Amino acid sequence: MPDKVIHGGMVKRCQEITGNVILDFSASINPFPPAVAWDASRAVLDEYPDDTYASLKETIARRFDRETDEIAVGNGSIELIRVFCSVTLKQGDCIWHEVPTFGEYELSASLAGAHTVPGMQDASVSFLCNPNNPTGHLRARQNIRELLGTSIRLGGLLFLDEAFIELSDPRQSLIDVRDERLFLIRSLTKSFGVPGIRFGYGLGDPGLIARMEVSRPPWSVNAYAESFAIAAFRHYADLERSRELIASEREWLSRECTHLGLGVSPSMANFLLMDTHRNASDLCLRLHDAGILVRDCTSFGLPEFIRIAVRSRGENRQLIEALSACLH
Repeated sequence: MPDKVIHGGMVKRCQEITGNVILDFSASINPFPPAVAWDASRAVLDEYPDDTYASLKETIARRFDRETDEIAVGNGSIELIRVFCSVTLKQGDCIWHEVPTFGEYELSASLAGAHTVPGMQDASVSFLCNPNNPTGHLRARQNIRELLGTSIRLGGLLFLDEAFIELSDPRQSLIDVRDERLFLIRSLTKSFGVPGIRFGYGLGDPGLIARMEVSRPPWSVNAYAESFAIAAFRHYADLERSRELIASEREWLSRECTHLGLGVSPSMANFLLMDTHRNASDLCLRLHDAGILVRDCTSFGLPEFIRIAVRSRGENRQLIEALSACLH
């Protein structure tokens, strides 16, 4: 078996171990989520969820002008990655992905029997994260369409992960594009700042969706997650304000980190990748001792880099103060 992929968002465990309050910059969650009026009634738990998730899919379909049979839902976007790989890949198949990028693509493909190759020409599935994690680089819509065209010509599928695009620039999205060779996922967890809910959704060809529905474990989206998601999509337009605030804080945070001597990669996402010019793991430990959790990017193959989430101004100031102390 391959090793598990390392993720951010370990703050709960860190606080349980240390007994201290820790400020989490390792998980890239919307710091300015829309206010969602949601009744978390105990009665929601009295019945099994509808395993077809008809009402939830109808809500998503209306939002994006799609059909319900084009929509998949899951217990977070990672479940959708796993299920997608289980129905599209087999032993000996090849995949391609950017480097560095989200590690779950390679792991999920490996569990299905596939392996990674350096180019799209030999890949059954090409994985693309836009904006990319951990770099924050955002590809233009036209560039993504060109890559989809390349994948089609080569006879492969394009898996497009837009988990962060709702907090970046939705104009670059392909969510309105229907093609049997395209499958696209998003994460309500990140856009609405509810990591405990665990809800992701995807859009693709009805034939592919039907196969994924067979492979998906029954009732994988719990009743609370379904209820919250339906409520959240009523506030979807409010994410525009989130994007404005994130862009402003990202600019401030990037400037302050540059002044500290860190190499800040240009980002259009709600996080920043930084070259610390030293061993990142040592710096992460020092920050942890100061009550700050950041993402050590050693697992991305970047042993001198950290990734930090964009948070509110007061929290960002705390990070800068801790970084200044730990760097000097």
